[in-house]
Amino acid sequence: MRRFPHGMLILVALALAIQVPPYGRDHETPGVLQQPDWDRPRTRELFFRACKDCHSNETVWPWYSFVAPASWLVQSDVDEGRSHFNVSEWGRAENHADEAAKMLREGEMPLWFYLPAHPEAQLSDEEREELIAGLVATFGEKADQHHDHDHDHDLDH
Repeated sequence: MRRFPHGMLILVALALAIQVPPYGRDHETPGVLQQPDWDRPRTRELFFRACKDCHSNETVWPWYSFVAPASWLVQSDVDEGRSHFNVSEWGRAENHADEAAKMLREGEMPLWFYLPAHPEAQLSDEEREELIAGLVATFGEKADQHHDHDHDHDLDH
């Protein structure tokens, strides 16, 4: 009979121990305070299909979002997305909706690692162009923006 490798026991203990911190497990889903006046229903439909999990309070939390360390990444991404642009808290001062079309146009959104686990968020080229046009019609678009991968957060605040 083979003995359970000592290293495996340590890995199992570590996997269990990282489940203890509550960050990323107790997902907050605040209510919808106010939504924007969408230019048309199709824009809202495409937005909710591709963007709502990180940019609204209507997040659907997948099973892996309750298991560390994946839960830490998911919670961090949702917190970041909601703080930057949240359609469920329309009218809030720090809501950068005028950047949404540009981020989508430049391929910065949805995040590349979101798409494999959420195939419904994958937009065809036609849908992407339709959503970009709808976002511009709904939110406008900031002229001459420059974004690095940190989304210029130091400049925003």
